[in-house]
Amino acid sequence: MTQPLPPEFLDIATGLLQTPATIAPKYFYDARGSALFEEITRLPEYYPTRTENAIMATHAQAMAQAIGPGGTVIELGAGNCQKARALCECIQARHYVAVDISEAFMREAVAGMRAAFPALPIDAVVADITTGWALPAHVPKGQRLVFYPGSSIGNFDPPQAQALLSSMRGVLGMEGALLIGVDLVKDTAVLNAAYDDAAGVTAAFNRNMLDHVSRLIGADFDARQWLHRAFFNAAQSRIEMHLEAAQDVDVTWLGGARHFAQGERIHTENSYKYRVNDFVALLRQAGFAQTQVWMDAQQWFAVVLARP
Repeated sequence: MTQPLPPEFLDIATGLLQTPATIAPKYFYDARGSALFEEITRLPEYYPTRTENAIMATHAQAMAQAIGPGGTVIELGAGNCQKARALCECIQARHYVAVDISEAFMREAVAGMRAAFPALPIDAVVADITTGWALPAHVPKGQRLVFYPGSSIGNFDPPQAQALLSSMRGVLGMEGALLIGVDLVKDTAVLNAAYDDAAGVTAAFNRNMLDHVSRLIGADFDARQWLHRAFFNAAQSRIEMHLEAAQDVDVTWLGGARHFAQGERIHTENSYKYRVNDFVALLRQAGFAQTQVWMDAQQWFAVVLARP
């Protein structure tokens, strides 16, 4: 009996046959990719995580007052759940839901959350937030706070970002709010270093995607044959990450194949950098009429509270 192809097969195979080839950034996050990203967040060049953490620590009281106590925190792209710990404590959350695409990594993180908050009801939802997702029926419908930290919204082109923000708006109802991290435009050298660190961790993270994809679609990628490329595209206001063939490479997968000439690239990620006014306008287009913004002193990063 022929085994059914994984649901990701068509998505990945179609992207590999495009010109230029693409792989969606959600395929970074197998267990090793998730662990590598956690390592990236601790690198000296990678400012977003520590800057966002500092903003939330500095303005915790003001955020708690603006959000209000006792709500349900729904964290998208929960990762290690560390950012949610401080938030849940700060607003005295009555329920926490972690949503992430990487099941094994998230379940370990949620176990840590349960140990830290034994009286807090906690749910784990394995889902790709770009293709539709649902909360368990027992999650309270009132006073929901969707928490989307880490500037992950930047991984989406503006029309996709607006659609995703609109879907978050639909989860909230009229009483809810969105707390979201946004990376801002800054010096190009700072941006480039954050995505191409001296230790090569981001390069390993990028190449690990090929190992993950090979397992998903039966491909024969050899990550050693690919170079990490990352740079700021000022015209598009985004960091781009690519994998570049270090030599001529032939790749096969179940039912498909492609030749990559030396220097040919696979586009693996965009990370858009916003100006505050532009992001607030995007929120309004998605149905969020009220916004409150907190930034660091250098104005490198923003945390935005948005309500319908």
